[in-house]
Amino acid sequence: MPKVILHVDGTTVEQEVKDNANLVVLAATRLLPKLKYGCGMGRCTKCTCQVINGAEDLAAPNWKEVKMLGDKVNEGYRLTCQLTIQRDIEISQENISVQVPKKQSPIQING
Repeated sequence: MPKVILHVDGTTVEQEVKDNANLVVLAATRLLPKLKYGCGMGRCTKCTCQVINGAEDLAAPNWKEVKMLGDKVNEGYRLTCQLTIQRDIEISQENISVQVPKKQSPIQING
């Protein structure tokens, strides 16, 4: 079983999880109660974390993560609601600051 190490609010939590576990589902069911999360659908960025160890065992960031986190994905930031855990991982939610992107107005073409 994979182990999750979570650094949050000045504490470190270690928890074994089932293969293919989603961290936000675990948080919602109180199996990982310190994990910060919001919508669970990749829209709010409240579950943003920085991957410290184990990034190579995760799937590449999906379109939701790229849209919501922008260049932060290149710095190891991910949305925990979009992660499926298959191997040990260490993440941090300490000092995370991500702004939800503003919706862009449709472009009007006058012609």
